[in-house]
Parts: sequence; structure tokens; C-alpha cells
Amino acid sequence: MTTDSGRRIRTWSARAAFVFAALTAVIPVLFAGVVGTLGVLIIGTGGVVVTMAALYWFLTRYGVLRWVSLAIAVLSPIFVVVVFVRARLLWVVLLAVAAALLAVVCARIALRAGTPPATAPGRSAPRAQHPFLIMNPRSGGGKVEKFDLRRRAEELGAEVAMLEGHVDVEALARQAVARGADLLGVAGGDGTQALVAGVAAEHDLPFLVISAGTRNHFAMDLGLDRDDPAAGLDALRDGVELRVDLGRINGLPFVNNASFGVYAEIVRSPAYRDDKTATVLRLLPDLLAGHTGHQLVARIDGTTVVGPQAILVSNNPYGTSDLAGLNRRDRLDRGMLGAVTVSVANTRDAVGLLRRTRSRGLTQHTTARVDVDTDAPQLPVGVDGESRRLDTPVHCVIEPGALRVWVPRERPGTPPARPTIDWLRLRELAIRGDVAASR
Repeated sequence: MTTDSGRRIRTWSARAAFVFAALTAVIPVLFAGVVGTLGVLIIGTGGVVVTMAALYWFLTRYGVLRWVSLAIAVLSPIFVVVVFVRARLLWVVLLAVAAALLAVVCARIALRAGTPPATAPGRSAPRAQHPFLIMNPRSGGGKVEKFDLRRRAEELGAEVAMLEGHVDVEALARQAVARGADLLGVAGGDGTQALVAGVAAEHDLPFLVISAGTRNHFAMDLGLDRDDPAAGLDALRDGVELRVDLGRINGLPFVNNASFGVYAEIVRSPAYRDDKTATVLRLLPDLLAGHTGHQLVARIDGTTVVGPQAILVSNNPYGTSDLAGLNRRDRLDRGMLGAVTVSVANTRDAVGLLRRTRSRGLTQHTTARVDVDTDAPQLPVGVDGESRRLDTPVHCVIEPGALRVWVPRERPGTPPARPTIDWLRLRELAIRGDVAASR
């Protein structure tokens, strides 16, 4: 497919998405009016509004009101469907649903086709003479033992240090370098990966990622097999070296992201690791209402954002519709940070941001530096999922190509990002074409 034809497909797919989205709204109005059941349509529209409002109240309220809101959010769609069935208009609902599905398909075609190229391919890596690997036996529910990683690594000539109790991981890595280690690696979570990656970058040593953590976002963006951590060890005998960027926050390294505000406050709760869902639900109402946490000020490329409830700074930008760093990065070698700030003043703002139909309260930047300040001497920050308190102002920078990562020559590769429906970007595609929307 030529570049021009690809652009035309993206542009027309975006336009078709809006046509089908319009039909989704018009079909019930047209046919309900024809058969004299406009009241049913009003009930249907009201049901959508009530459901969205109830979900927001569930997230932002406590006690009985929270659970009543959840019940309303569940029962409202059921009530609407029952009303349409009794009015013999179920076929109208099915027709509208079909139009909505076609809108989603066209939108995904438009957004998927615009995915930028992956991280540049690397060069063949030589055999390491003294590889040193740090393994956390508790990470990922015990993946180190489950996949017999220690034995397999030692058979490949690696020295392995197991993390037992409280261990200074950085000091452990530096001691290995002093003893002559010519490769550092980690089988553990992203937080541990980042600490050792920082030492490897300082000494210009290759770094090995073994996906033995829970989510392994860094491993995913490197194209590694997250379901088979042992496959990462193949880089010791037939590896490829990739040059990727490394983020720094007040001098500390991060491979994925640093988060401020809502997410950082949640992560630092002692209960978070034991029950993430319950902790989020317990803390979110006060955080969204601004009753706890710190008043933040973000300075990005000459732009000052005052009072955002959440800030996400990432080592290379995430997709434009990923506001929480839960998806993936298409590249790790752009030499730029991604920066997202989110401010939610009311239910309408929150719903608009969640559905990506409104840009109010949202800023997204690609930059080389982000500064975050507050009136407190220290600020809680989530650094690659680990809670830290850092002196203010907090400075985030990028070190282009600072990290030499070794990966197996044979690996799944970076999976294509599953595009969420970003209607703001889709609108730019439909109106201005692919080139303009990608700027």
C-alpha cells in the first residue's frame, strides 16, 4: 500500500466513523418519531445520561450513596431495554447498535493505520563474559521459581543474586560492576528494573530485561514474551542490542513513567499492594474532590498547568488516548518525554475525558523536560509503580539512547497497540486529513 493510499484510507475511515456515529443517534429519532413513540426515545436518552452520572457518583462518593449509584448504573440500561422491547422497538435498538459497531470498526481502522514505526532495530550483541543478574523471588507471584530462572541463568554463565529481605538494589549492582560484571540484568518488577538500568546506563553496560514482574510494561514495549520470562535469557547466547531512552526524576531513573496526584496518592497507600481495587475505590472520592493530596503546578514547554488532579510523565509518549499509561509506547528511542495532565471539575468533564469526546481539562505534550511543584517540601510520586517522596520542585528529564538493552534475536516483537476510540484525534483526521492530524 502506498503512503498516499494509506492516508486516504485513514481519512475516509475517520469520516465513515462519524457518519455511522451520526446514524446511531439518528436511527432511534427517525424511527421512534415515525411510529409515534418519541417518549420511548426520551427514556432511552435519559437512561444513558443517568447511567454515566451514576458511574461518576460511584467513583466520587462514599457510603450508601456510592452503592445506590452503582445499583442505578446497572439497572438503568436494563430498564431502557425493557421499555424498548415492550414498545416493540427492539429492532430499532439492534439497528442503532449495528451502526455503532460499524462506527467503531471504521474508527479503529483509521487510528490503527496511523501507528508510527517501532523502535529502530538493533545490532548483534557479543557474548557477555561476566553477566550479573538480580532476581526477586516474590515478583509476579513467584515467577523466578516457577520458570526455574536461577538455574537456567547459571547454566548460561551468569552470576545470580536473589533478593531476600530489604536489599539496596543499586548498591548490589554497583558492587557487581566493581567485580568486573560486563552485563547487568533483572528478573523482577519495573521498579527494580529501573534502578539497575540506571546503574547500567551510568557505566555504559548492556542491560538484560527478564519479564518476571506482574505487568512487565517495559518488557512489553521491548517486544519480549511476557508469558515466558525464561525466553529473555536467550539474549545471553544470541542477543540483539537496542539503544533506548531512560527517564530521570530528580536524578532517579525510570523506564516507564512517573505519576503525580491521584495515582501517586493511591500507590503510596500501604493497602495498595494487597488489594488494589479496594484501595482505589476508598481513596478516589477525596482525591477527585481535592480533599486530600497536594495542589500541583506543572510547567511543560513554557506552559503552566495549575491544580491538575493527575500528571503522568513517561519515558517516550504513550498513545494519545491513553491517559493513564496502561497501554503501550510505540517507540522507546524518540528522545522525548510524554506529559499528560488531567483536571476534572465536574461530571461532564470526567465523562468527556473518559469517552475522549472533550479536551477540556486535558493537556498532552511531547517534551524534553517537565517540572512539577507544590507548596509542600516533598511530594509523593509513583515511579514505575513504586511510591516515593521527592523534594520539590520535582524535575523530569530524558536521556536519549542512554540504555543498551539486550533482547533475544527471536522474540514476539512489539504488539500493535489496540487503538482506543480517540474521537478528538479522529475528528482531526476526518476534517484535516492524516498529515495534519499526526502533527
